[in-house]
Amino acid sequence: MLIAMEKRECPGCAMEVDADAEVCPICGYEFPKQSLGMKIMVWLMVILLLAWLLI
Repeated sequence: MLIAMEKRECPGCAMEVDADAEVCPICGYEFPKQSLGMKIMVWLMVILLLAWLLI
C-alpha cells in the first residue's frame, strides 16, 4: 500500500519537494513560514470581502 505524500514545487529549482519541508533538499531554498496570526488575518479578510459583496 502506497501513501501519497503531498508535494509542492520549489520556486528556486522547480523540483517537487515534500509539502512539509522547511528547506528544499536540492537547492537549499528556505520556504517562508506563515504564522497563525497571518492565517487568521487572511481568512478574516476573505470573509469580510465576501460579506461586503453579498450585502
